[in-house]
Amino acid sequence: MFGDKLQDTNEQEAESSGCQASTPIPKTNKIISIPNTDWIMKTLRLIVTLVVVTAIIAGRARVLIAAEKPNIVLLFIDDWAWNGSPVAMDDSLPNSRMPVLQMPNVERLAREGMKFTNAYASPQCSPSRVCVQTGQSSPRSGFTVFMNDRGQDYFDEKGYPEFPVVPCVSDMTIDTDAVTIPEALRPLGYASAHIGKWHMRGNPGDEGYVSHDGDTSNTPGNTLPAGANQRLPDDLTDPKLMFSVTEKAIDFMNAQVKASRPFYLQISHYAMHEGRECLPATREKYAQHPLVQAYYRKIGKTAETVKRKEDPAIWLGMGDDLDGRIGAVLDCINELGIKDSTYVVLVSDNGYRHKELQLTEGFTQPHHAAKWWVWQGGIRVPMIVRGPGIKAGSVFNANVVNYDFLPTFVDWAGGDPTALKNIDGVSLASYMAGELPSDTFLNRNLYFHYPHYRSGMPHSAVVSGTRKLLHFYERPDLPMLFDLNQDMGEFHNIAPDHLEEHRRLYDSMMRYFDDVAARIPKLNPNYDAAVYRSSKEYENRVQWGPFAGSRPPAEDEK
Repeated sequence: MFGDKLQDTNEQEAESSGCQASTPIPKTNKIISIPNTDWIMKTLRLIVTLVVVTAIIAGRARVLIAAEKPNIVLLFIDDWAWNGSPVAMDDSLPNSRMPVLQMPNVERLAREGMKFTNAYASPQCSPSRVCVQTGQSSPRSGFTVFMNDRGQDYFDEKGYPEFPVVPCVSDMTIDTDAVTIPEALRPLGYASAHIGKWHMRGNPGDEGYVSHDGDTSNTPGNTLPAGANQRLPDDLTDPKLMFSVTEKAIDFMNAQVKASRPFYLQISHYAMHEGRECLPATREKYAQHPLVQAYYRKIGKTAETVKRKEDPAIWLGMGDDLDGRIGAVLDCINELGIKDSTYVVLVSDNGYRHKELQLTEGFTQPHHAAKWWVWQGGIRVPMIVRGPGIKAGSVFNANVVNYDFLPTFVDWAGGDPTALKNIDGVSLASYMAGELPSDTFLNRNLYFHYPHYRSGMPHSAVVSGTRKLLHFYERPDLPMLFDLNQDMGEFHNIAPDHLEEHRRLYDSMMRYFDDVAARIPKLNPNYDAAVYRSSKEYENRVQWGPFAGSRPPAEDEK
């Protein structure tokens, strides 16, 4: 599908598998000398000169036009925690990085660009992807979860008839009236490609992507059969489709540069999602690491007997291989000569909790909970941006969120982000260029909404500056407020001492939910406490659910 669409889009231009930035020398007809006709020769030379000069001017004009419109590459990583790379997201916190993992290309991006210490996303991958595409928060889009896809337009949870609250319906497609990234960039002269994991149902081509892999979910990225226990197969060459995805991305960049056309390229990797895969040689590299060897001894296994899902060497290898593919994209950008006119955004789709952090003695998890929750562990993500006008090695500490991308990209492309309707994000372009954020920006409300059961329970949050309110629909009587500046791990509920502030944030959140017609869970008149207590995830809900006062640290937070 990708190849067919790319060929149509690029008017059947010659294929290019490398990152060749050179321009072919134009062919000219050979000049035949005619004796005793000097005036003819002078005229021909003049014509040829004019043709060559005109071609040069036209070529320069095309380059100039392309240079005025920067390219945008979004590297979208799946299930990657805030502290999931060797880059410290907070230089003051040793556990804001993954010390064993080697990712020199991610480190290169951080040196050459801007690091965002407080970037946020949705607590699950599909809602996060909709936020990125539309510039809308999850409560506005109504796309708040992706589960049990059977081709339906809405997901309706029926499996909790006796739980404390009635969970909500979720959209499972992008609204037809929502403006997506390629639809916003196309009038500005951009061609857009989406390569890799889509996971929002529907055809990416219907959203304006001229090149894409179709309606992909997690499935294509799990190239090994479920339940494979022991070693990786020796012939595995494309783990998590990292290499083929990158090859398609490079082909697209080559074609657009050849056509002097600005582009938006979203590379949505299947890594670092579970279903761990990496090159066997990379796995072997980490299996020999002293800290990994110590872990094998601790659990009574060896590199030969440890199961694939519990093998830290494979997870580390997956990150290492992913970094190599990120490096291939960065190298291609350099070789094509477009580094100075290309923005590169690296970010995760949701928070996560990587146990590999604990390979290093004394390291504890920096955040509470994980994916599927709107605690910090579920919504705080790594983010790095490099590009024109962004100071190398800079850090941005204010809150940003995934639904800021659409207006930012439009701003970079020369459009007017304020003309976008029914969105929640704002452009970050001026802040990346060095402008100091205003108090309004610093204290704006960011909204997160997960009105569903799974491993978690229906709850919502608003982050405003350094304050964060959480609301659990099972316990509307229990106010929750946290000071993220002093309590990043969300150990201490300060709501009783700041009831007025809690009420202000809660009222603001509920007004916003009402304005965007968000779906809100209702108390269940058929609630049966005994059924609830016997449910599969009950203990996890108690551990990561609402609390008064201070909570005890989890085992990996001590």
